[in-house]
Amino acid sequence: MAAIDIDGLTKRYGGDVYAVNDLDLTVQEGEVFGFLGPNGAGKSTTIDVVLDYVRPTSGSVTVLGYDAQAETRQVHERVGILPDGYGLYDRLSGREHLQYAIDLKDAADDPEDLLERVGLSAEAAARPVGGYSKGMTQRLAIGIALVGDPDLLVLDEPSSGLDPNGVRQVRDLVRRTADEGRTVFFSSHILSQVEAVCDRVAILNDGHLVAVDTVEGLRAALGTGSTVSLRVDAVPDRLPFDGLDGVSGVTVADDVVHVTVTDPTVKDDVVDLVRDGGATVLDITTREPSLEELFSTYTAAPAEQAADAVEGQR
Repeated sequence: MAAIDIDGLTKRYGGDVYAVNDLDLTVQEGEVFGFLGPNGAGKSTTIDVVLDYVRPTSGSVTVLGYDAQAETRQVHERVGILPDGYGLYDRLSGREHLQYAIDLKDAADDPEDLLERVGLSAEAAARPVGGYSKGMTQRLAIGIALVGDPDLLVLDEPSSGLDPNGVRQVRDLVRRTADEGRTVFFSSHILSQVEAVCDRVAILNDGHLVAVDTVEGLRAALGTGSTVSLRVDAVPDRLPFDGLDGVSGVTVADDVVHVTVTDPTVKDDVVDLVRDGGATVLDITTREPSLEELFSTYTAAPAEQAADAVEGQR
């Protein structure tokens, strides 16, 4: 059973203004799924429809086998939510917030365990949240999302306001949740965080799905290849890569030769050709395109054209 199944989702405002346009997307149980897109791409609208905060113009959404619009209570009983723009009660302590959430869900969680999982000290938990920093409120909100041991976590910008230690804790928590067989669906602008923990990612642009795959799959689909950088004692006068299949570009900066390869099997040939040119190779590094670079490429193309490409892959 899919954790989230979105079929033909369209949300239209004011006649011909589309926030989301004919979106098909499936998130499998037990995976960490990143949901990406520029501001205004339709990510928040999609999440709002999944959680029944907003009703779709057309299409359907099921969450853990339940109809997101017709069986909202059953969905929310099994889903933990960190929404964008959440609100807390300034006068209540962190522990009181957690206890309230536990009582509301009729759950058996231990507040102390939740506090430890999100890195809030007992001293901080006893204080009113009106004096919390942004990072502390974010930790508390994540703790509230964990109440009831949900089968699906929906996290909107979970690392917002967190210091590097907090970001690492969120990453560890996300992976641990998936390792326990539960599903994490999250949207984030911190693409390095997404790349570090996600099994698959989807990229939305202008309301259209423009890519969905593993990060490695996105690299392969673009054919951007990896960059092999060779530091040499002296750059050869001639770099005979023109006739070598699988090499798409060569640049030289000081004593480093950068070769972009679309076929990983030619890396040894690249090194041999540089040596044959009379250079001594002092160091070799390989760099894959980052998710940030892939994201820029996918969202630079017209959304409808990229969406057609996604459809053609199915």
